[in-house]
Amino acid sequence: MSFHLSAVDIRLDDGHILRARLGNGEGEQVDAEFDLNTVIGNNDGNFEWGGSDFSGSAEEISFSLEGDDSVPILRANLRDVEGNLQHRDLNLSERITNENGNFAYTE
Repeated sequence: MSFHLSAVDIRLDDGHILRARLGNGEGEQVDAEFDLNTVIGNNDGNFEWGGSDFSGSAEEISFSLEGDDSVPILRANLRDVEGNLQHRDLNLSERITNENGNFAYTE
């Protein structure tokens, strides 16, 4: 299940640390964190799942819950191979899930 469906107080710290209180399946909300730099990279100015350290080549990183379904969107300006900034966004619910109160990455 996508993490945002069972989470409260979702936020992004330091441009790459996803934090929230996640439901653990027992009716409790527990503190959880996940370093997005371990699973998201920058491939020529585009977010890349399975990569790493996107924030090292990004500017103006932001996070928001958008639309009626509060979809978790990561936004940043990413440098391409020529050094130009490309404005990109990524739906974190595509691959980040909640497994019993812990963030998990699914491929």
